[in-house]
Amino acid sequence: MRTTRDALIIAPAEMSAIDRDAALSGIDSFRLMTAAGMAVSAAALRLYPGALRFVVLCGPGNNGGDGYVAATALADSGVAVCVFSLGEPSQLKGDAALAFKDWTRSTAPLAQYTPQPGDIIIDALFGAGLARPVTPAVALTMQAVTKARLPVIAIDLPSGLDGRTGQVLGESFRASHTVTFMTRKPGHLLMPGLTLCGSLEVFDIGIPERILRNQTSGLCENGPHLWAGYAHVLDPSAHKFKRGHLAIFSGGPLSTGAARLSAMAGLTAGAGLVTLASSSAALTANAAHLTAVMLKEIDDAVALSHWLADKRISAFVLGPGFGDLAKARQYALMLGERALVLDADGITAFKDDPALLFDAYAQGETHLVMTPHDGEFARLFPDIDADPTLSKVDRAIAAAKRSQAVIVYKGADTVIASPDGRAAINTNALPWLATAGSGDTLAGIIGAHLAQAMPAFEAAAAGVWRHGRAGTKAGEGLTAEDLAAAIEPLPAAG
Repeated sequence: MRTTRDALIIAPAEMSAIDRDAALSGIDSFRLMTAAGMAVSAAALRLYPGALRFVVLCGPGNNGGDGYVAATALADSGVAVCVFSLGEPSQLKGDAALAFKDWTRSTAPLAQYTPQPGDIIIDALFGAGLARPVTPAVALTMQAVTKARLPVIAIDLPSGLDGRTGQVLGESFRASHTVTFMTRKPGHLLMPGLTLCGSLEVFDIGIPERILRNQTSGLCENGPHLWAGYAHVLDPSAHKFKRGHLAIFSGGPLSTGAARLSAMAGLTAGAGLVTLASSSAALTANAAHLTAVMLKEIDDAVALSHWLADKRISAFVLGPGFGDLAKARQYALMLGERALVLDADGITAFKDDPALLFDAYAQGETHLVMTPHDGEFARLFPDIDADPTLSKVDRAIAAAKRSQAVIVYKGADTVIASPDGRAAINTNALPWLATAGSGDTLAGIIGAHLAQAMPAFEAAAAGVWRHGRAGTKAGEGLTAEDLAAAIEPLPAAG
């Protein structure tokens, strides 16, 4: 299914190309700027109808032009407006110069702005295109606004944020509301930008969708549009093996809980059967807690080899609470031809020789999904992690291409990336999902999808999304045990 326009995420460089293509197609670029500035003024009046004064901080480029349009519209509505400019406004060019010409009132240098109680700031300094740290003078203004706790409405993106990576370039505003245009940018959704944008409004200024799609990289928001066609409605009379058999490896006798969380999540998420593979030392601990989940004694590679003769076992999860890194390496390499979710200790087991893992899963369609958090990612991909020029999306895609695996790069801004370059940013995770066992539950959900023969990227994307939905349903204060019970049916679309 084609990604909906609302799900598209467009980087600043792509947006610049879209603006250029729109102008070349005959669309009046100043009309687009006017629409943007008017949208900002409308948001300001809607959100702060009792404002004592709107203070518009205008930069030296087109973001500043949007600010001048907004200032003119606000003044025409009869409210108090002051404009402070970075640089000499008379030096503006193109559409920004036209916008400034329409602002017939006075301006003052940015350095002269002193926050006053009741001010509402409209940030039109830089927007999403900033690529270098802000100057010390601009940083001082940002700090003064933050210290005064004044509301900030950001145009496109809070100034000081990198629109591609979401990283702060020296200093930034913390917006209460952000108005962006046509689509969201990566910086709106990647940390720490996610926490600095406030409420986010996307306004259509009139660029045709065909022009948008001509420049997009394919990055999108995670959602059901990604797995439409794979979320099959099962025949109620279907045999349990037709719904997939998922196997999950347990840790030792004192570390069995993580695998059981994965197993229950896999069963609830739709696998027809789930088996917990346990060492003999951990059998009693696991048997005491299992009912619907089956139990299989697997003590070593010989036992695993015999078990793998059963081709009905369609997917595996290895890593949650596993503990024994040498055995994790051995088992993972034995599973090279099977669908596998590798998590936690399963990832760490290959930190000294990642290529050993990557080579084992390099053949055929992608069938390995790895779910690292920041620390695990750095252990497996140290050079990619250390590159300061890469965004989280860039790092996830680079890791996926190197490993020939789908990467679920976890966090408040989880990124799912495929070796073929597809990537999605998840947006439905709430802070209380950061709890012990949450990642084990996620691994089980993804494992259930693989067991039902979903392709790896779709299985991972759907798993992350369902995990977020379960967290929302379970509510604040949830434990990992609550998550499995809160897993909802997998929607086919919308």
